[in-house]
Amino acid sequence: PQTLEQFIVDLTREGKSTATINRYIACLKHMLHKAVDWYMVEKEVLERIQKVKPLKGEVKRLRYLNDDEINRLLSACDRYLYPIVFTALNTGMRKEEILSLKWSNIDLKNGYIHIEKSKNKERRDIPMNDSLLNLFRKMFTERRIDTDFVFVNPVTGTRLTELKRSFHTALKKSGIKDFRFHDLRHTFASHLVMSGVDLTTVKELLGHKDIKMTL
Repeated sequence: PQTLEQFIVDLTREGKSTATINRYIACLKHMLHKAVDWYMVEKEVLERIQKVKPLKGEVKRLRYLNDDEINRLLSACDRYLYPIVFTALNTGMRKEEILSLKWSNIDLKNGYIHIEKSKNKERRDIPMNDSLLNLFRKMFTERRIDTDFVFVNPVTGTRLTELKRSFHTALKKSGIKDFRFHDLRHTFASHLVMSGVDLTTVKELLGHKDIKMTL
């Protein structure tokens, strides 16, 4: 704990933000959780480290797109990025959930996306609106038959794993700044709330275990 406290002091002196320092603390604690799981350290070590609390005063970042920005971003996406961004905007799914999708997860008849194992290790079913359902139906007729993954690297034919370059290009073309892919999830949730959808429904759609996260 003393070493971690000194580390926090050093980071503060370097001018690191509260949010950055808290991410370091969370990362270290997660590493020690794994170390305990793998019998590399005793549980008492983790319990001592857990006493070191995150710094207070962190400003929570919430960035979402308005309607005009959504249209600009979609217009700037290339043919491979567009359906991924469109899916994120219309379902609130995490990037890894989207890229892991297989056609066996897509129920085109009833209009649902079935996620077998989410970040919270729980199954959830996500309803598709008509626009997204029509997009997936079109994609299904044009799909590659040598893979079950929905989103495929056009060169290698393997599952897409990274979008950083193409997403950054789309943001630049659309003139949108200070935005990350995960903020598409914020956009989905924010537009639901602004449309009057209750928080419990938003919580279920996002796959949150705790309503506090949704809030």
